Amino acid sequence: MMEVLLAVVALGVAALTLYSGFGLGTLLLPALALFYPAHIAVGATALVHFLNNLLKLALVGKHTDKQIFWRFAIPAVPCAFLGAALLEWLASGHAIATYELFGHPFSVTAVGLLVGGLVLVFAALELTGALKQRAFPPRLIPLGGALSGFFGGLSGHQGALRSLVLLRSGLSKEAYIGTGTAASALVDVTRLAVYGFALFGAWDVSTGEQPLRPLVVAIVFALLGTVLGTRLIGKITLDTLHRIVGVLLLLAGIAIVMGLSK
Repeated sequence: MMEVLLAVVALGVAALTLYSGFGLGTLLLPALALFYPAHIAVGATALVHFLNNLLKLALVGKHTDKQIFWRFAIPAVPCAFLGAALLEWLASGHAIATYELFGHPFSVTAVGLLVGGLVLVFAALELTGALKQRAFPPRLIPLGGALSGFFGGLSGHQGALRSLVLLRSGLSKEAYIGTGTAASALVDVTRLAVYGFALFGAWDVSTGEQPLRPLVVAIVFALLGTVLGTRLIGKITLDTLHRIVGVLLLLAGIAIVMGLSK
């Protein structure tokens, strides 16, 4: 029954986050934490996220707006390295509060409160229409890339900040999805190169202590969700895309503040 729930979450979230450009890791981690200790759930989520990004890149990468991508990605990559290196240095993340959910420990951190609070503010602005017709100035796109990359490396919360920038950059829905996917894949590779081995090193498959089936279920249904999402792109409007992003920003912001995401 639990694995059926995991499959439904992975399928639905992957389909929706194809449009939003973020949220798979944020919303999938709590589901995987039902099966694994928190630090192993983080590694499992990172693997699902990375493989899903590779599939999305193959499916929608051709729509990438190369000019905006490079303006965003060039500052994002070094800042992702800085954020990931800082995470390695901080190690524990200096938890403000800790709690258990379904028997698994989670931590509320200052970084999570900062990023989650920012995401919640923009979610409210997006859903109330306060940002309607507002464009993100092209000169600030590199700054958006730098902030997204840094927080992506530091806490894994790159997607929501990236989407806030690209959604208001004057892109079509196809270009928004393609550009966001390309940027996400690049930052994924960057941050996993810094601390990915440490995460996956905690997963000692040879001992057989951690079951692989939940991970396989998450990967397979996340990939299926992405394929399903690509078939529905032509059926959604730009206004619908904005509403999807707004709702997922709200959910992601709550999860980040509560320390449920990575």
